[in-house]
Amino acid sequence: MTDATTELKVTAASDIEVDNEALDGSIREFAEVNGDYYVKAFHKIHDNTGFLPATFNLWAAVVGPMWAASRAVWGMFWGFLILEIIAWVQIGRGLWGTPGAEFLERAASQAETMQRRLDQAAAATDDATRERFTQLADNMQRAIDTNMERVELAQAEASGIMLTGLAMLVVFKLIQGFYANTVYEKQYSRWRIDPDSTESGRSTRNIVLGAVLTLAIAPLVIYRFTVNASMAVLETFPEQQISTLILGEGNGTLFGAVASWMEARIDGAALAGDDVFDGIVSGVRTVLDGLTVALNGSPWPVVMVVIAVTAWRAAGPRVAIFTVAAMAYTALLGYWALAMETVALVGAAVLLCVVIGIPLGIWFGKSKRAYRMAEPVLDLMQTLPAFVYLIPIIAFFGTGNPPGILATIIFGMPPVIRLTALGMRGVPESIKEAAVAFGASRWQLLKDVEVPLALPSIMTGVNQTILMCLSMVVIISLIGGGGLGQEILEALQFAAKGPGLLGGFAILFLAMVMDRIVQGAFRRKDQQD
Repeated sequence: MTDATTELKVTAASDIEVDNEALDGSIREFAEVNGDYYVKAFHKIHDNTGFLPATFNLWAAVVGPMWAASRAVWGMFWGFLILEIIAWVQIGRGLWGTPGAEFLERAASQAETMQRRLDQAAAATDDATRERFTQLADNMQRAIDTNMERVELAQAEASGIMLTGLAMLVVFKLIQGFYANTVYEKQYSRWRIDPDSTESGRSTRNIVLGAVLTLAIAPLVIYRFTVNASMAVLETFPEQQISTLILGEGNGTLFGAVASWMEARIDGAALAGDDVFDGIVSGVRTVLDGLTVALNGSPWPVVMVVIAVTAWRAAGPRVAIFTVAAMAYTALLGYWALAMETVALVGAAVLLCVVIGIPLGIWFGKSKRAYRMAEPVLDLMQTLPAFVYLIPIIAFFGTGNPPGILATIIFGMPPVIRLTALGMRGVPESIKEAAVAFGASRWQLLKDVEVPLALPSIMTGVNQTILMCLSMVVIISLIGGGGLGQEILEALQFAAKGPGLLGGFAILFLAMVMDRIVQGAFRRKDQQD
């Protein structure tokens, strides 16, 4: 019997043969202008094993960000444009700026006040009054002398500010020169991988764009921070002048015209759809009244026992104990009725979000075209500030709990829609094809295959919706919503720190109880499966 020995041969990186001609041709094609220079520079960068850069790009150092713009290295362009503007601001402050101008203005104002005190002293008829005004004038003179000393000190520092700016500019120029080729070589590497989406060569269009951006930004910023003379056009947007140009003299502003037009359209829509909006409010009120009767109309021991047992069966004994403790907190502090009203509000909002959101999510998950059409609406629902929802809600639906629930639905529905759609899109095609091959109908495929596999994502969306609906409790109290949100609002109005914190903890415990029950129920079901 013989032993077989396997020899492992390691090839060093230096032993790998590189087609230098092809590489050089690729670099020349990428650089277009000055190709030979960049061939040598990139080879030096490839051969460099040290930390310090191996090349220096003179043009990048001289023209700075304009070189980066010409080569479409826009990250470098913006970064060093800002840095060089900072350096030029320091240089401008030292050369033509007026250091200590604020102290000079203060001294001039104090000189006027001092002269008034001297005039009052000259006009005084008794010695005591004359002495008092003279003393005030002397005090003002000392303040003027102090401010003038500060002006002289600031002006003496002007040369130092200018030299600091020059040093900063030189440093920034050197950094650009030393690292320009390294940055450009990385862009070359990206170009080799994806030439269609990575710019190459030196573009006249980019040079013009870089020059326009530089001329539009740098002079204005430097002027604004170095010259103390105010220019209203740089400090305040000429909204009034533009409004006059568009609307005419004496016709108000664009803001007023647009706001009046929008208000008229909203009022007209609210009047035209009054019956429809009343029907929606009635439907929401029916759901809310049913939950309110179940939670606040039933005896409190029954409600507490039912919730504790639900927590036990859904999430286990530890969650049940925590649920009982949270309910005891709300009851002992007198928040029981408010807490149950809050649960009814959140429950009605979540129920409607789930009933509407999950079918929409399933539809969007199965239809890419429908999801693309709905995505801007979902983005608007999630990014628009929550307080803004209240404006159209009040206009169309009035105030109170049902309109508050509608505002909560708008805010809380996107997560369950998005995550349901994500879960549906994540079901493997192979599993769906196998189910169809075994004779599953479209309904059976949805009910027995797609929804069960997408359930983790759907439940995450439901959980996020619950928490987002609960976060709206305080906000909807601004339009007459009840529950614990009204307690927090009153505490804010009267700066009642104790009641506000206690009510806030009650909302916190409700959120934790709901989250633990939903998450625990899903985990237990997942473990059983």
